[in-house]
Amino acid sequence: MILVVAPPARSRRSGGARQALVAVAQVRLMILSLLFGFGTLVLVGKLALLALWAEPATARNLNAVLLPPRGDIVDRHGAPLARSIDAWAIAVHPNQVIGDKTALAQKLAALIPEQSAGHYYAMLNSGGNFGYLKRRAMPELVNAVNALGEPAIEFQREPDRLYPQSALAAHVLGFLDVTGHGKYGMERVLDAQLTDPARRGQPVPLSLDLRVQAALENELGSAMASFQAAGAAGVILDVRTGEVMAMVSLPSFNPNAIQGEVPRNNVTQARYELGSTFKPLAMAAAIDSGTVTSMARRFDATAPIRIGRFSISDDHPQRRFLNIPETLIYSSNIATARIADLMGQAPMEALFRRLGFDAAPEVEIEKAGTLWPSHWGRLTTMTTAYGHGIAITPLQLATAYAAMINGGIHRPATMLKVDKTPTGTRVFSESTSARMRQLLRLIVTDGTGKKADAPGFRVGGKTGTAERPGKGGYSANMNVSTFAAAFPMDAPRYVVIAMLDSPIGNAQSAGQRTAGWTAAPVVSRVVMRTGPLLGVIPDSSRDVDLSELKRLIWTGPHGVVASDR
Repeated sequence: MILVVAPPARSRRSGGARQALVAVAQVRLMILSLLFGFGTLVLVGKLALLALWAEPATARNLNAVLLPPRGDIVDRHGAPLARSIDAWAIAVHPNQVIGDKTALAQKLAALIPEQSAGHYYAMLNSGGNFGYLKRRAMPELVNAVNALGEPAIEFQREPDRLYPQSALAAHVLGFLDVTGHGKYGMERVLDAQLTDPARRGQPVPLSLDLRVQAALENELGSAMASFQAAGAAGVILDVRTGEVMAMVSLPSFNPNAIQGEVPRNNVTQARYELGSTFKPLAMAAAIDSGTVTSMARRFDATAPIRIGRFSISDDHPQRRFLNIPETLIYSSNIATARIADLMGQAPMEALFRRLGFDAAPEVEIEKAGTLWPSHWGRLTTMTTAYGHGIAITPLQLATAYAAMINGGIHRPATMLKVDKTPTGTRVFSESTSARMRQLLRLIVTDGTGKKADAPGFRVGGKTGTAERPGKGGYSANMNVSTFAAAFPMDAPRYVVIAMLDSPIGNAQSAGQRTAGWTAAPVVSRVVMRTGPLLGVIPDSSRDVDLSELKRLIWTGPHGVVASDR
């Protein structure tokens, strides 16, 4: 018996459904293809439009992206003084902390000791959303904090301003405010230029020489510590251009870590009665006005001058008539006052106004006005001739001395490097300037400034010791000791000012606190250290011809320098 099995019949309904699914899939695929093609067409069209109508990228646009947000400041030789960097900031989200807050606070205090564990614990429990733990963090610190493993601690990169020389030239450079704009010093002065996309790529050179700045700051700092002075100031000025090669004000600050109030700039913001440093200026005015026509002319210094209830005396009186060289080398207040009295108010006042003593110093950074006499009577004319009754800044004294020895041209000081010599204003005749170079050199070789001499550099200058004014009048125990110098005197290049506020005598100064013992030695050391850096090579075979003046100095039993003021 044969069994025949027939195959099952195909369902027409099942085959039709499959064909329908295939058709739907094909439709969907076609739709996707059309959408993709349309999207591609739109993209190609957009690119075509951009290619046809968009402005091409320029080097300027590229630079705006690649340049730092703020330009660099450099010294006259290109050494960096201020630059922008990408710094690390460590922050925390207190409301997201998941670890033990007590333990975390202790670990943070160990790694970031600027604050206590209690401070960090309070911060972590504040419930706030965000707070900085440390800004300007070093990479090593970032790694150490990251190793704590707390997810709520965040590490950010942010632009920051770095002053690689730390506190060096801090009063000149200044610093930024919290918005990143200049708040003080040349950072404030140059703010627009340093943030301009078109100019911030080019570093701005200052007039400073970093090497000279470091030497002046070191010597003044050592003297301030040695004599326990309340403050110090110093400046080195190019007599031909007015460029400030170095400017030091102590105490200083670190612009990388501003804390509290910034101390004033003693060179441009502090006004001092600068004592006998004014005597050469008064003498130059007397020569220019025709009051003094001969170096041999003598003036009575035998006894103090009394005007009403005031008396003008010498600290170490010679008690005789003094000629012009002797008046300066013995630093006689009496003889200087008599010369000023003979000259009269008008020439003296006119000179001081031409030198800018009646206004704030002409310089870019922060400055203060002078203390100008309210009444120019006979006594004022006499006392201002030896630096009492008028208060100016050390920078103004520097520009005045520059004019006195550079041929007679007064030029304002500048903190920027200059390409050509400014025109300036004539305030002394060339012949008077030449005579003052002789007299200033004589003060160092034979007078009160002997301790300022630097072998081979032909230093000239004048001591100035002025009692410090206070609430009850002038203090007999506190003074401002200044030495104003220039070198080399046969072809002047630079003025050097060194000032100590309220120095205390020590063994180094034989117990003396006057300028000849305190400020003058600072100038000597500064000149020897900075002269070669400034291109002045010591030469013992050259000097100013002083033979004419030396013949006028009396060498009798009392003909010795007794004053160092």
